[in-house]
Amino acid sequence: MALSLPAIMKTTAARLSALYLLLFALCAVLLVFYMTSLSARMLTAQTQETINDEVLGLAQAYQRGGLPVLVRVVENRSRQPGANLYLIADANGQILTGNVQSLEPGVIETEGWTTDPFSYQRFGEGELDRLRSSGNTDQPTPPANEGNSPQSTGEKGHNAIALVLRLPNQMIMLVGRDLGEPERFRAVISRALTLALGMMGLGGFLIWFFVGRAALKRIDGVSDASRRIMGGDLSGRLPVTGAGDEFDRLSENLNSMLARIAMLNEGLKQVSDNIAHDLKTPLTRLRNRAEATLAGRHKTQDYRQALEGTITESDQLIKTFNAILMISRLEAGYSSEQTSPVDLAATVSDVVELYEPVAEEAGVALEATVPEALTINGNRELIGQALSNIVDNAIKYSTDAAETPKVRVALERAGSEIKLTVTDNGHGIPDDADRARATERFVRLEKSRSQPGSGLGLSLAKAIMTFHNGRLDLLPANPGLSVVMSFPLREAH
Repeated sequence: MALSLPAIMKTTAARLSALYLLLFALCAVLLVFYMTSLSARMLTAQTQETINDEVLGLAQAYQRGGLPVLVRVVENRSRQPGANLYLIADANGQILTGNVQSLEPGVIETEGWTTDPFSYQRFGEGELDRLRSSGNTDQPTPPANEGNSPQSTGEKGHNAIALVLRLPNQMIMLVGRDLGEPERFRAVISRALTLALGMMGLGGFLIWFFVGRAALKRIDGVSDASRRIMGGDLSGRLPVTGAGDEFDRLSENLNSMLARIAMLNEGLKQVSDNIAHDLKTPLTRLRNRAEATLAGRHKTQDYRQALEGTITESDQLIKTFNAILMISRLEAGYSSEQTSPVDLAATVSDVVELYEPVAEEAGVALEATVPEALTINGNRELIGQALSNIVDNAIKYSTDAAETPKVRVALERAGSEIKLTVTDNGHGIPDDADRARATERFVRLEKSRSQPGSGLGLSLAKAIMTFHNGRLDLLPANPGLSVVMSFPLREAH
């Protein structure tokens, strides 16, 4: 989706980015002015130090030979190329010697450092300008001050700073230095910093614009996927680019949540369908029994038997509904049952002891291999119910074994897990697909339905193991079936 600049600026991320960009530009501008001012102060200080060195040298010459030696030294230095300025004038300000032809009025009237840069003209520049204006270019160019001077010959309005001194005979000496080179250096720094500021500002704007557009496109992708999901397409997922950034982490967490919601909705749909199909038969049987009892004349004993059968059927229906509710609560991750340290060895012993009479009556040998103590953090009632369902199934489906029916319960610690295994030697479930379906609600692989049950035992056991962060596995025992309840060791004490 194409995004315009006004649309981008309506987002919080874009506004924060613009604020940061403005703050960066302000800091960069202040940095430019600071660096320019700092470089100007440094160059001024360096210029003043150079002037002080020159004044010190001239003072030594004056001390050696007085005014004649000082004038001779000034004349010699005036002929040398460079940016230094030398001037000796009488008490009335008339220039006697030096390389300065004219000065801005009022410069030599005050003793000490000049408060502001002043304009001047070097000696000989006026004549050179007249020669150039008349077209006579055959005249040689004066080499003195112009060779290394920061100002080109013939330019007017040079700027300089100087130190003005009064000699004992009231004569005036000026020692200064041209500011052309420092001014050009400051201009170069100012241009470089301004260019760098412009490039950084442009780069920052482009990065903000394109990165902001990319982020907004990803947000729009998340919004589009969310709208499809809210429209009823629970199979849709939020886009993940694989970059591993915060958008990907958020999308992965939301996708996990959507997968969980889709699983719960699918479970609810399956429950509704299974209730409509699997509970229709016992309700119809219940109604037909009541109708048959009311039809014709029966003895009191017949009515009593019919009512007892109705109560039995009703109890079975209540158990089925309770199991469905428990499975739904456990799969939703909520249970009012509290967890506490549970001794798995004691729980297994209790369940085995409870089912020994049932196994003996069915002609099944029930054995148990239990350590002295093995404790986890869980819910004893839920674990006992899951184990009871599994042991009950093992006893029922091992009675048709080719050899002596046998059911063995084993509890052991295996690596990072605690395994509770119930194994029988019946026909088992040879097909892998059937073993995967056996833990679904209302699934009964026995086509004859000769054994009592509702097909919720293994489904409830699986939900209980999920509640305990474990898993339920159905494995072939050859012959028979092994049902393994695996508890993670991190839950153990």
